[in-house]
Amino acid sequence: MVEQHKKELEKQLWNIANQLRGNMSADDFRDFILGFIFYKYLSERMDLYADDILKEDSIKFDAIDEDTDEGKEYLDAVKEEAIDHLGYFLKPSELFHVLAEKGSNGEFIIERLTQVLNHIEQSTMGTASEDDFTGLFDDLDLTSNKLGKTEKAKNELVTKILVRLDDIDFLHHETDIDVLGDAYEYLIGQFASGAGKGAGEFYIMSSTFLSSKCHLKTAA
Repeated sequence: MVEQHKKELEKQLWNIANQLRGNMSADDFRDFILGFIFYKYLSERMDLYADDILKEDSIKFDAIDEDTDEGKEYLDAVKEEAIDHLGYFLKPSELFHVLAEKGSNGEFIIERLTQVLNHIEQSTMGTASEDDFTGLFDDLDLTSNKLGKTEKAKNELVTKILVRLDDIDFLHHETDIDVLGDAYEYLIGQFASGAGKGAGEFYIMSSTFLSSKCHLKTAA
């Protein structure tokens, strides 16, 4: 199962690479995709963890209404737990699959996505995880002309990438499968041409931190 999933992951990443072929260098592509992958990883960890602690109330995290007093109370409680156990926090409206769906429905998501990535870092300020997240998404420049000459073209390309990544199962409850690590290894092997400290090192350091912080229950 491990090798089969790894091959499928590599196939999906290669298909995404074809979307960006000719638009950017190998280094740029690697950093863009790593940024999106890590956002998905953080988002799904947040969603799973929140669902777990809300289970007793029979509430799903992504179903919380952020505009109601009751919803805000739930979010405050979840945020406190998430910062302590995960090291960061995301609102339901900031989850990866939510933005991917909005983009696929024709909505402009570039500005919102930028806000979400900034919020992930901001949620760690003053906490033990702040250093692990500072500058995490600096290489993910969503205003870059490498994504397209017009805002519409950029939005369409980013949406395609998010939708394709959303189809990848990260198998968070499978302890013998490390999708984030496999994706990093594949992207570095296929698309690394530069040297020095780039996005990859940040993601590896942060994922190591998360592994020590996350205590999600494994599936029975």
